[in-house]
Amino acid sequence: MTAARILAVAVDCHQPDLLAEFWAAAIGNGKTRTWTDSHGTVYRQVDFEDGPALLFQPVPEDKAGKNRLHLDLAPVERDQRAEVERLVMLGAKVLDDPADDPWVVLADPEGNEFCVLPPR
Repeated sequence: MTAARILAVAVDCHQPDLLAEFWAAAIGNGKTRTWTDSHGTVYRQVDFEDGPALLFQPVPEDKAGKNRLHLDLAPVERDQRAEVERLVMLGAKVLDDPADDPWVVLADPEGNEFCVLPPR
């Protein structure tokens, strides 16, 4: 029996619109929507056909240090190098490309780290 399921991964950020558009394009099959909580905070959310949503919530603080949680992506329609190039064209930045490991570390437009692995 499943005790719970992940509905969304929340990301603190300065520019929810920018990150929602980046991640919707990066993953591909997402639909973005905007909603407001009872305190007037406006969120951007990307809902996907499969898997949890990505929720971008505005915060005043800057990102400090390495993420404690990050996403690992695997391309569906291209090889790893082509996927990294596509993500860079969308606004990501390559942070590390270790020769001895199968992943490439990138950062989204606000500096949140994520990895791209070979196709599965």
